[in-house]
Amino acid sequence: MTANSDIAIRIRGLGKAYRIVHGQEKHTTLGEAIAHRIRHPFQRLERETFWALKDVDLDIKKGDVVGIIGRNGAGKSTLLKILSRITEPTTGEVDLYGRVGSLLEVGTGFHPELTGRENIFLNGAILGMKRREILRQFDAIVEFAGVEKFLDTPVKRYSSGMYVRLAFAVAAHLNPEILLVDEVLAVGDAEFQKKCLGKMKEVSTQQGRTVLFVSHNMQSIALLCTSGAFLASGRVTYFGDAAGAVERYTKSFAASGNTQRAPTQRPGTGEYRFTSAWPEKQVFDGAEPIVVRFRVERFRAPLGRMHVSAHIVNEMGAIIVQCDSRLKGFWLDDSEKSEGFLTIRGPWLRPGEYRVDLFICAPGLIDVFEDACRFTVSPVLPYPYSCSPDGYDRGCVFGDYDWHSGEPVEPGRPEHVPPDAATVK
Repeated sequence: MTANSDIAIRIRGLGKAYRIVHGQEKHTTLGEAIAHRIRHPFQRLERETFWALKDVDLDIKKGDVVGIIGRNGAGKSTLLKILSRITEPTTGEVDLYGRVGSLLEVGTGFHPELTGRENIFLNGAILGMKRREILRQFDAIVEFAGVEKFLDTPVKRYSSGMYVRLAFAVAAHLNPEILLVDEVLAVGDAEFQKKCLGKMKEVSTQQGRTVLFVSHNMQSIALLCTSGAFLASGRVTYFGDAAGAVERYTKSFAASGNTQRAPTQRPGTGEYRFTSAWPEKQVFDGAEPIVVRFRVERFRAPLGRMHVSAHIVNEMGAIIVQCDSRLKGFWLDDSEKSEGFLTIRGPWLRPGEYRVDLFICAPGLIDVFEDACRFTVSPVLPYPYSCSPDGYDRGCVFGDYDWHSGEPVEPGRPEHVPPDAATVK
């Protein structure tokens, strides 16, 4: 490795195996353990080797912001723990070219009996910082975390949000060349998450530091990351641009099928349940209405008037719109079985794949039918083919709008559109 190399992290043949023991009985005393061994002298426990990571090869450049994404159990957190030297790999090797700062769990490295002030210096020392370096960044850390009033309070009295704010502030301001961030940002509120994303963008673009970011929020990955790695069953199946990693993540759910839980196993009090839901078509032309049908069945005593709601969720996992039946004066009745439908008029949704989450409320939560169905919206010509490849076709929805030539229409005056006016709806 030359001194002027642009590689920050080099991973070769990395693997991590865990041994899982099946059929092991737990004993509360030594006497119970001895008695069990006497009664079952030839009993053998079944052991299984589980590979959380296997054959991982990655070269991450300095200044890159890499999104590590994958479904639960894919090995994302295990990878970050190995890079943080929390756990040792079973096979392979990792070369880190720079000081590493990590934020893997709320309050990692904090001593609960020490104050916020003392923990800042403790974390800085763990990261290898000199006292004068910590003092130089101290005011910025405190201001970013927003814990001025509680700086001399033991952190054991901090809320989880205060914990994560201070932990992130320390990790981001103490100048590690490599910053590892797990899903812990979900603990903070929306304003703090926005600050964190901005700080990570700043340390990568302006300060040239490398960031590895694990998240299930695909919008954050697309916004922040310059590249992405998609993990499946402990292997890196894709490493490239962030958009490509997000695409493979979303397609992994479609490939696994719609594993809907039975009505009696879903969240909610359960007096009424959705028994099925389906779109009238799998692919809708962007200009036509989108119709989703559903069936509801009563499982217990009637409740009276109830309303239904739907979340339309895009490929990035973002809720694009909530469709609440109360706003349209629609209520479910007390029938043992009923059927209804939701209509979304077009053109409104942008081209892409969408899922529908359904809810019954009265006003408490009666049923939650996640991933009830899916549908695709095809492009409305000439969109998107006439759009610039530079990204002028942004936005989540088309919205309800008009374009006119001439003078703007005054409120309350009948709209007049000249015959030669160009109108886009």
